[in-house]
Amino acid sequence: MRRQFPLLGSRRAVAGLMVTALAMAGGAAQAQNQTSPSQPVSGSLTLYTSQLEPDAAATVEAFRQRYPGVTVEWLRGGTNQILPRLRAEIAAGSPRADVLLLADALTFESLAAEGRLRESPEVRTGGVPAERLDPKHRYFATKLITTGIVYNTRAPFAPKSWADLLRPEARNMIAMPSPSVSGAAALHVAAMVQAPGLGWDYLGKLAKQGLQPRGGNGQVLQAVASGERAYGIAVDYLALREAARGAPVRFVFPEDGVSAVTEPAAILSTTKNVPAAVAFVSFLLSREGQELAAKQGFLPADPGVAPPADFPDPHSIKVLPLDAARAAKENETDLRRFNDLIE
Repeated sequence: MRRQFPLLGSRRAVAGLMVTALAMAGGAAQAQNQTSPSQPVSGSLTLYTSQLEPDAAATVEAFRQRYPGVTVEWLRGGTNQILPRLRAEIAAGSPRADVLLLADALTFESLAAEGRLRESPEVRTGGVPAERLDPKHRYFATKLITTGIVYNTRAPFAPKSWADLLRPEARNMIAMPSPSVSGAAALHVAAMVQAPGLGWDYLGKLAKQGLQPRGGNGQVLQAVASGERAYGIAVDYLALREAARGAPVRFVFPEDGVSAVTEPAAILSTTKNVPAAVAFVSFLLSREGQELAAKQGFLPADPGVAPPADFPDPHSIKVLPLDAARAAKENETDLRRFNDLIE
């Protein structure tokens, strides 16, 4: 997700009548996929999110339809705008947010290390694989926003792997978002560093190819679509969406793997409404919530939910493994080293 979206004002989803008690369906598998708990959920809930405004509004409205007894107030902005606000509130002793829905696992690892996130084993994780969840259930992947290769349809060749970007024809023709601006790009650097067969050796060679960082994913896509650059390293949904609209671009999920921002959700340890917060995160991971993510154009975290029409079979996409705790600790060092490479 890009980190430069402007901070917008709060929005309120007005609650209706409190729901009556709902009986949970029997069976462990059914319980995992339910979106309604066995007791009424009510009260107020505050969400801080980096979702695009239309997506945030749709998510809150879908939750409100399921839980009309909860009033949701939400604030959206880039992760690098939300965090300073949150930290200022924490310093003042009055954090407002109950739930965070932000760009990347690195952000949540840092907050978890500070004890800011609540361990929430009550959250129903549906069909989301365990490897996409924090082992202590402090944050939960809600979707996969992968970073791969976008190329202009008039480029010298169609790449299939990361190694293809090192071909002579691609020299001085590659752009990527600045990892100092884009959370997805920062996580991509971390994933490449940790990937066997890639690592700093690959990044160094890519820098020598004339890799040019741009501000964010949108700027990279614009450079490739215009033909200013033949190749770009960018997030999937932007490129696929523009290709569907007729832009002269194609997106490749490299066969050796993609990095993935998982837009995790987490409950703050200071939440004043645990039942509503648990219900909200459980809704995001439920089949209904995952189908909403797909409708919004994203690859669901649950591989059992059909992706958007322009995506390949999720089982065909190789995701590079990432030790998020290690990446969070090494993030500043990695960014400095990367910036040194491309200067």
